Amino acid sequence: MSIAYVALGANLDDPVAQVRRALDALKALPGARLQRASSLYRTAPVGIHGQPDFINAVAALETTLSPSALLDELFAIEAVFGRRRDYYHAPRTLDLDLLLFDDCVIDTPTLSVPHPRMHLRAFVLAPLLEIAPDCRIPGRGSAAAWRPATQMQAIERLPADIHN
Repeated sequence: MSIAYVALGANLDDPVAQVRRALDALKALPGARLQRASSLYRTAPVGIHGQPDFINAVAALETTLSPSALLDELFAIEAVFGRRRDYYHAPRTLDLDLLLFDDCVIDTPTLSVPHPRMHLRAFVLAPLLEIAPDCRIPGRGSAAAWRPATQMQAIERLPADIHN
């Protein structure tokens, strides 16, 4: 069994519900078991303007899938949720990013693990550190050591009982 960390994000079509439904989809994923899921976080889009805020979370999966097979399953879930890739940084109904897969370093045309910008994003680090405070990013060290670099990025942990 391997441990994979997946970032979830949405900023269209009731993003809180989208992320919660995506967590349910991850629970039902063949060859994987949802171990932990972070709280939901509201974040401003990074590097883009004129879009609604995002709702983000991170999930830990125990899986027998290979990294590429897991990525294919994540893309399939995005497609079910109506994900479109009209342009770079387009608003989205759901975005699933494979952040980490055990301590693997993968760099292919279709997959980069660890995710190349995860250490620079509060919307990844805050929920990741909530569920895996001792997490290490291969080639970069402790995830916690990178959190201060993201302190200027707006992020708000949502109450557990938020409905919309």
